[in-house]
Amino acid sequence: MEEESIIASPQEEKELQESAEGAEDLSTEKKEETPKKSKKKKKTAKDHAIRLFVRLGITALVIVLTLTFVLGVYVDHNNSSYPMIKDGDLCLTYKLGKLDKGDVAAIKQNGEVRFARVIALEGDTVEIKNDFVSVNGTGIFDDTVYGTTAEGSKIKYPYKVPEGTVFVLNDFRSDTSDSRTLGGIPLSDCKGKVIFIMRRRGI
Repeated sequence: MEEESIIASPQEEKELQESAEGAEDLSTEKKEETPKKSKKKKKTAKDHAIRLFVRLGITALVIVLTLTFVLGVYVDHNNSSYPMIKDGDLCLTYKLGKLDKGDVAAIKQNGEVRFARVIALEGDTVEIKNDFVSVNGTGIFDDTVYGTTAEGSKIKYPYKVPEGTVFVLNDFRSDTSDSRTLGGIPLSDCKGKVIFIMRRRGI
């Protein structure tokens, strides 16, 4: 039996050709879409050094900003806050919180940082009479071992604490270099409240 030969019509040949061309175009597109694998660049010693210095720079910047705006580190060079803070003690202060009555604050005056206890806030009225301290007519609980005297004061009592200031007393009350002499201490001179004390003597 003779094999029958199939003859495609011109229309069928055209459709077959278009189909083949379409498949070829699709294959080409897929090849183009396939991303080329990028070779990893090996890091040199210089790259590692640059990365290290960048990290050190960022760390140093964070420390500087923290010590400028958040925390303060000071060494006490007198005994105005004895016995709580002694000469040579290292004190850490927190600058962001508001000062409250009873807080021990770092105060910068004439280039020197001293420490004193906040007794009254702006608008309060302070009276010191017969070694007794009262604020707004109420006696305060003073957790100090020294009595408070008005002797040597350069202000008149009752004393109303001016706006934007605080009234402070040294824990070592015989030292009157506090609000008894200076009056209200501007808040701009207050460098935060003491939150940590490290004894450095005898270490």
